[in-house]
Amino acid sequence: MTGVSLSRRQLVVLVLLTLTWGINWPIMKIGVSGLPSAPLAYPPLTFRALSMVLGLPVLWLALKWLKVPLTIPREHWPAVARLTGPNMLVWHVVIIFGVQALSSGRSAILGYTMPIFVALVGAFIYGDRLTPRQWLGVAAAGLGVLLLLSEEFTKLAGAPLAAAAVVAAAAVWAVGTHMLRRSTVPVPLLAIVFWMTVVCAIVMSLLALVVEGARWRPPEPHVAGAVAFNAIVIFGFSQAAWLYLAKTLPPVASSISVMMIPVLGVFSGAVALGEVLHWQDWASVVLMVSAIALVLRSR
Repeated sequence: MTGVSLSRRQLVVLVLLTLTWGINWPIMKIGVSGLPSAPLAYPPLTFRALSMVLGLPVLWLALKWLKVPLTIPREHWPAVARLTGPNMLVWHVVIIFGVQALSSGRSAILGYTMPIFVALVGAFIYGDRLTPRQWLGVAAAGLGVLLLLSEEFTKLAGAPLAAAAVVAAAAVWAVGTHMLRRSTVPVPLLAIVFWMTVVCAIVMSLLALVVEGARWRPPEPHVAGAVAFNAIVIFGFSQAAWLYLAKTLPPVASSISVMMIPVLGVFSGAVALGEVLHWQDWASVVLMVSAIALVLRSR
């Protein structure tokens, strides 16, 4: 039975993506909820819109340096718009509210139910045939998520809508992963990433203006730092890195391969924000690593 082998480039991208997205969960929490010693909420849509708008020049400079042509023929703009909704817009709108309402670690766990939905959507909608080992990997990832959530169920009573919305956004993201994998837009992937980010930034900015305009204020230093990290690292690199993996790997392999991100989110949240860890957190590490090995191990 053959697994999925990663090229050297894919492996480097995966490691960097895991590190940057993993530590960004407590950074986002600090940005929208304040420091543990000085909790002061910042408008979440405004935080996300600022990060995207400031990240666009970083991404543009990187693509210019790589000599990536950014022109997309007019007839393919509807396809780019269809990809933007499930791959970026829904996720970024929902998750930033989820991070503000829930702990950073638990937000990451709920969000990364996505690989389970990727497998289910692929099998039951797109007719993908998964090997027994891939199903076992999905089951291991699912059990890891359930273990991490088991301690959280009693705490979700204060924000059940936020928790449900994050899981729903993960399901939408899973559909978007399959759509991107099957996309036939005849332009470089990074050009699609750039214009998807442009569209998402415009929509997020308009939403922030309508919903939060009355609460706009200059960002405090910790908010500015979180915005800078998201602009330069997340939207300048990580978003494109994920879409590269989603495009070049089978959907189940790409989604399971990033399952260490919520684990890193949980532990970085514990270090940075003092979020309490339980035995379920440690057990999930073993399950997540097992899921990755089951799906990606070659013959």
